Order: sequence, then C-alpha cells, then structure tokens
Amino acid sequence: MLDRAARLRQLPEVDQEIICLARDPLFGRWLEQITATGGCAHPIHLSGSTTVRDAHTGEVLHHYDTSAEPGERIMVRCRNRRATVCPPCSRLHAGDTFHLVRAGLLGGKNIPTDVRERPRLFLTLTAPGFGPVHRATNGERCRPRRSAGTCEHGRPIGCPAVHTDTDPSVGQPLCPDCYDYSAHILWHAHAGRLWKAFTDNLYNHLAARTGLTRTGLRRTVRISYAKVAEYQRRSAVHVHAVVRLDGANGPDDDPPAWASTGMLTDAIRTAVAAVRLRTHYTPALGEHELTWGTELDSRPLRSFGGPDGLADEAVAAYVAKYVTKGASAAGSAGGTDYRLNSPEDIDHAPVSQHVRTLMRTCWRLGSLAELEPLRLRAWGHTLGYRGHILTKSRTYSTTYGALRAERAEHERAGTDMGDAPGTVTDARWRYVGSGHTSGAALVAAGIAEDLALNREIAREELPGGGAA
Repeated sequence: MLDRAARLRQLPEVDQEIICLARDPLFGRWLEQITATGGCAHPIHLSGSTTVRDAHTGEVLHHYDTSAEPGERIMVRCRNRRATVCPPCSRLHAGDTFHLVRAGLLGGKNIPTDVRERPRLFLTLTAPGFGPVHRATNGERCRPRRSAGTCEHGRPIGCPAVHTDTDPSVGQPLCPDCYDYSAHILWHAHAGRLWKAFTDNLYNHLAARTGLTRTGLRRTVRISYAKVAEYQRRSAVHVHAVVRLDGANGPDDDPPAWASTGMLTDAIRTAVAAVRLRTHYTPALGEHELTWGTELDSRPLRSFGGPDGLADEAVAAYVAKYVTKGASAAGSAGGTDYRLNSPEDIDHAPVSQHVRTLMRTCWRLGSLAELEPLRLRAWGHTLGYRGHILTKSRTYSTTYGALRAERAEHERAGTDMGDAPGTVTDARWRYVGSGHTSGAALVAAGIAEDLALNREIAREELPGGGAA
C-alpha cells in the first residue's frame, strides 16, 4: 500500500499544491485574505507594518505587521478595470463608474439633485472613414454595386454578401492596400485634441446663439461632461458622452433661463461639424486634416420614468459596463490588454489582420522623429489612442478617488484602523510580488464565483429585484 506521501506525488501538480495549502496551519487566514480581496485574480503582495500613536503622548494605540501572516505578506486588490484580466476588480470598477456617472445625472455624492432638471444629452461622436469596410446591415447586402469593378489593387470595390453581426469579416477593409492606416493612427493619436476642439467650439456656438461674447458666455454657463471611448468593429474609436449645461459655478449653480436642450442639441451639431485640426507636416506623411465623422447621435436624457429620451439609470449602467470591457474580450477590436515591446509581440498578438496592421503602422510611425511626441510605439496596443477609457470634466460629479475612499472608510468602520483625530500613523510598506500560483488561482476563482452567486441571490431577494 502506498504511503500518504507517495499518493500525494501521484496527483497532478495543481492538486498537490491545493492539498499543501489546505494543510498549512495558516490556511484559514490565507482564505480570509483571498476573500477580503473578493477573489482578485492578480493580487498585489505587500510586506510591512502600520503603527498608530497618540499625537501628544506618543503612546502606541494600534500596531499591525505582516510577520504573522501567511508568507509574511498581505494581499490587496490589483484594481484592474478589465473583466478579461480580473473579473472581481472589474466589478468594483464598474460599480464606481455607475455611481460616478449617475451622480452627474441625478445628483448625490455631493452633487445637488436639481442637476436632473438641466439641459442634458447623451452624445455619440464617431471617427471619419479611412476606407470602405465590410459591414452588417440587418439582413441587407454589405456594399452592393450595380456595376462590378475593382480598385487599383485588383480587389472588388463592392461586396454583395449579407454579413451577420458575428461574421469575422465585419469591420475588415475591402482592400487593405487602399485603407489609410496612417490617417487612422494619427486620428487616434489626436482624439484628445479633437474632443477639446469640440468643447471649445461648443462654447463659441452657444455664444453665437445667445448674442453673448465668448468671454461673457463662459462667465454664465459651464459645460460639464463624462465621456467613454469605445472601439467600433472597424477598430476606430467613437466617443459616448453625457453633456450637461450648468451655471458658471458648476453643479451648484443653475444655468441661465435661455439654456435649453434644443439649443444645446443645435449647438453640438454645428460645433462638431466645425472641428478642423491639421497635423504637423512630415516628409513621410505630408499633412492630414482631422475631423469628426459625419455620423452624430444626440439624444435627450430623462430622469426615472419620464416619457421622452434615454433613461439616466440605463445610460449610467451602459457606461459602467463598457469601461470594464477588455481589449481581448469577444467582439472587441481595440488591440490588446498589454503593451507591445517588439514587432514580435505584434506578430503573436491574438488579433485580426486589420488590427495587426494598425499595430504595425503604430510601430512604423513611432520611428519617425517628427512624431516622437505622440509615443505611438508605447500606445501601439491601443492602436495609437492615448486617452483614458473614461474621462470627465472637473465639475461633472464625484471622482474615483472619493468613491474608493468612501468605500475604504466604510470597510474600516468599527475598527481601530485609520487616522483618528489626535493620532499619528506611521506606515512602512513594500511590494514583494503579485499574482497567484496555479493552485491558489483556482481557489481564488472559486471564492470569486461564490461571492458573485451570493450577490445575485441578495439582488433577487430585494423588492422588485433591484440592484444590491
């Protein structure tokens, strides 16, 4: 008969590791740490101590160090927003995003509730065309042509096929050689400037409609917004934004009586069309004029059960869901979730040929001295787009930092941790690693699934099945 050690050696390596973990005297404390991180897939490991002293007497009121912890370290969340990287942390990020956007629509989190009565729109701005691509058109043919023809590279200029939404050819160029990949990358690299040009224009166009000077208008109204970037199937970014008109002092100040949703809608359309940016001339690329695409969607927002427009809660939920979408998620066309360090990384990236060509274009243009400030190689994994997924104006609503601090304060409630009045905290921490071993990752994934199931059960038990 095999002894216990021999039987253990015959088990797969992951099973052996889990059994060894379970036999550790500190296994219970290790499980507590995993649960405290929500089953984070890539936790950060820290070693160190925190000492809280009375500021007047120097008496030690509380001391904690990791010497008694498993492996003499403690785990904290990685806080990655991408569901493809860490589902538990992405859920927290989605929740924070929901409350951030919702506060700017309905009030709360130090934002007055009367913001819901102000002119507000949900706006979608698109990229211009860089070349014809295959598209799904609800059962209609992709790009029908009465007379068949070919481009200068010998490829058909039309497509009679009927593509479904899941067809991998949707978003791919009809002719990759005709597609202007350089313009696509340069547009992404300047998307932030295009947005600023739009908001500057919006002030100007509102001033023209009211008879005020630009300076006078800025002393009367403030444009507040929160925007999220999304990659279309053709791998070009478009922008969804909540735009709100406030008084000069932001959310605490009502806009003037002349401010209306209709006026804001009209001003947005003309302000978008007027945006024109020119790139610096380069011998290799010449000069490009950058604009927004002609497809513009602008919809009014309604609070709760109003009869017209999009529901505020639905918009906040949509934005929150999108910011956690990873580049490698199904249906995504936004590159990779990791940076590219060499052309070999591009060759092995799990992306379509169209996205791979965009990455190679980033790498090629990044070698030009004239484009060095754009840091295109560093942003090759996002196809040259250099902005955050979600950004907002300073006065739109609360901040991620404030929401995280509020959650941390809630989690500390009833404990002697934190900076109480009249105390001094001495914290000494250092990074000692990250992630899980294979066996620990399985345990963490199981805990994350259990926590998610518990949340779902609690949500169903709420009156009306509301969000927990």
